[in-house]
Amino acid sequence: MQTRRQFMAGSAAATALLGLLPRQAMATIPFETIDAMTASVQLAPDGYPATDIWGYGGTAPGPVLRVAQGGRLQRRLVNSLPQASSIHWHGIRIDNAMDGVPGLTQAVVEPGDGFDYDFVLPDAGTYWYHSHNRSMEQVARGLHGALIVEEDTPPDIDREEVLVLDDWLIDPETGQISGDFESPQARSHAGRLGNLVLTNGIFDKTMTVQRNERLRLRLINAANARIFVLGLFGLEGWTMALDGMPLPAPEPLEEVVVLGPGQRADLIVDVVAEQGSTAYLARADEARGTPQVSFQVRGQASLARRGTPDALPPNPGDAFNLSGDSVDLTLNMEGGAMGTLRGAMLDGEETGFREMAQANQFWAFNGMVGMPDTPLATLDRGQIARLTISNDTAFPHAMHLHGMHFREVLADGTLGPMRDTLLMDSAERREIAFAADNPGDWLLHCHMLSHAASGMMTWVRVA
Repeated sequence: MQTRRQFMAGSAAATALLGLLPRQAMATIPFETIDAMTASVQLAPDGYPATDIWGYGGTAPGPVLRVAQGGRLQRRLVNSLPQASSIHWHGIRIDNAMDGVPGLTQAVVEPGDGFDYDFVLPDAGTYWYHSHNRSMEQVARGLHGALIVEEDTPPDIDREEVLVLDDWLIDPETGQISGDFESPQARSHAGRLGNLVLTNGIFDKTMTVQRNERLRLRLINAANARIFVLGLFGLEGWTMALDGMPLPAPEPLEEVVVLGPGQRADLIVDVVAEQGSTAYLARADEARGTPQVSFQVRGQASLARRGTPDALPPNPGDAFNLSGDSVDLTLNMEGGAMGTLRGAMLDGEETGFREMAQANQFWAFNGMVGMPDTPLATLDRGQIARLTISNDTAFPHAMHLHGMHFREVLADGTLGPMRDTLLMDSAERREIAFAADNPGDWLLHCHMLSHAASGMMTWVRVA
């Protein structure tokens, strides 16, 4: 069986061969560029200095990219950063070579170099893009943005708002990003949690709406580790899609919306607050509610509310059942502070937890720390995988599967909605199922990015 090292060696040989081709044979129409660059932006409230960031196009978040469903995205990443980088297109069922994972699907893009991303977008929905090299640092510095794939037939709404939720760890004395990206505290506990929570890079985000106006809110959690627990006040509506994938029918919003890192939700909401008042998308912070976005109600869009919206059109290939050829897999998450892990395989050797901590590594999957040379599973194309995940740690984790979506197998045997990221609480045991319908080597990791950097990474191969 081909190992990961053999795969990368073969990729390097292919790249070298391409370098021998005549220049005319490689000539293409130049792609529009997406520049990863340093910049200075005003993130903190007035009175604080501007913050030095790394951003796509010099903004944080980066520009919203919009493509029609079935369309092609073509962008050349130009790396103007002091570090190597790459782009992962989160949630897209993409060609493997375009997935943006250094060491698995591509080589890093060194400073001063570029890489052409060129792929079709099969699924409509709310997605995002972010750096996948030293992610715990580069995403925290601002390298992320929204990717919207538009349906052929949009829903009946008055307006749409893309809301990228993030937190930043800022030194209150200088207004600059805290540079301790290797903090053992963050890596071994809940992850890197910021002290400045923003929407679309704005503190205290406010917009004007009208009573009975109908909005589509595309929510994206781009934070390193923060779990957003969100509620609506003066707004009523429905959840329409999760992680970009439409629900079979709109689900009334009666409680909170919970988004782990990397997760998304599409809501359709009506403004029901009175004229002259303010409605809120609020987050739960400890025992109190804090405005995430304020909606100032000025004027009236109509005299009455509309009825329940129609479901969003389903994406292709989002239905599968558990009959037929399947394989059962297990993934046990261990380690971290207050855990019971005594040791695991690290760099090919059995290592005690004390030695792991000295190497700034704290987590393990199935007794293995970090990216293994062999996959968690090698699957035939079309095979159904049933993966049981156990969280034997003291902290929540957001498990993200690249290249494919999955459904949770519920206690009654039914299947939950299509997702690409599963938020698991401490001591939980959950089962997901997915069809191995996208060939290639696909990363499976915790999207608390400090956890991924300190051990929580593996991969699956689809033949």
